Amino acid sequence: MTQDTKPAEVVWHHATVTRARREQLNGHRAATVWFTGLSGAGKSTLAHAVEEELYRRGNRTFVFDGDNVRHGLCSDLGFSVEDRSENIRRIGEMAKLFVEAGVVALTAFISPLRADRERIRKLIGDENFIEIYVACPLAVCEARDVKGMYKKARAGLIKEFTGISSPYEEPEHPDLVIDTSQEALEASVGRVLALLRTRGVATG
Repeated sequence: MTQDTKPAEVVWHHATVTRARREQLNGHRAATVWFTGLSGAGKSTLAHAVEEELYRRGNRTFVFDGDNVRHGLCSDLGFSVEDRSENIRRIGEMAKLFVEAGVVALTAFISPLRADRERIRKLIGDENFIEIYVACPLAVCEARDVKGMYKKARAGLIKEFTGISSPYEEPEHPDLVIDTSQEALEASVGRVLALLRTRGVATG
């Protein structure tokens, strides 16, 4: 049975408490804010800094962090192209549920393939999906090498490492581009918040 094939007895249950009612209670619209970029670009740092500001202003939020989900939800997956795609599919499904819950879901994943990101955009809905490209140059990411991963990849100890031995496909039409090698974190957070306000997502 494929992922898209479901038994006839599996029927969607429509709840009386709807997304619209949850958003009304929260006082803001829900959305998925998808941060994509190379390892070391600063996706997680930016996502958590944005969440901190949103929370401080009374918004309901949650960050899906690339490393954190591999401790539980995606702990059975490796880093092959197929496993990476499945990792993104699972996160997309979770983010969709959080949007239905009226939450601003922020995700920090390399998500190297355009096809995977576009699949999530279609799943969640274009009006609910905000793609932010954290466009830090490879040389800067490698110089940072926060987790020592680039050094291992260059030594051949890590196979299929994005940017070294596996490709990263840049977004063609992201909603926002942020180069963390050129812009301070505070300024980047401000730009993200400004975008969210124009989309009716953030309050405060």
